Amino acid sequence: MKARLKWVEGVCFMGETGSGHAVVMDGAPEGGGRNLGPRPMELVLLGTAGCTSYDVITILKKARQDVRDCWVELDSERAGEDPKVFTKIHFHFVVVGHGVKPELVERAIKLSAEKYCSASIMLAKTAEITHDFEIREAD
Repeated sequence: MKARLKWVEGVCFMGETGSGHAVVMDGAPEGGGRNLGPRPMELVLLGTAGCTSYDVITILKKARQDVRDCWVELDSERAGEDPKVFTKIHFHFVVVGHGVKPELVERAIKLSAEKYCSASIMLAKTAEITHDFEIREAD
């Protein structure tokens, strides 16, 4: 996997992924930025949510669950001093579908956390990672 990052100005950077997608990262005004994009650590958190959600949806689809929507809400804490690594991350999954079985959602989350999600497994080296979920019946 490759990527490229170019400095724009202040603490603003333009990143380009190996797959050809671009993202702007910037800091808050008090940190020298103009608030033109998310902070790099926000992208780490969001990328981790994307990684684990990809796994959960794929596993649930393979289990023939009728999933219509899914999102994950994250709550995290970081160390107070440098390096300000994540120390706690909580994932709250909301799965919407028809007749989705709780035991299969629990299994999918566990498989992602323990086997498939490279990002969350990597972050677990510094952070206490917890999960929970709710299932909502689709209209």
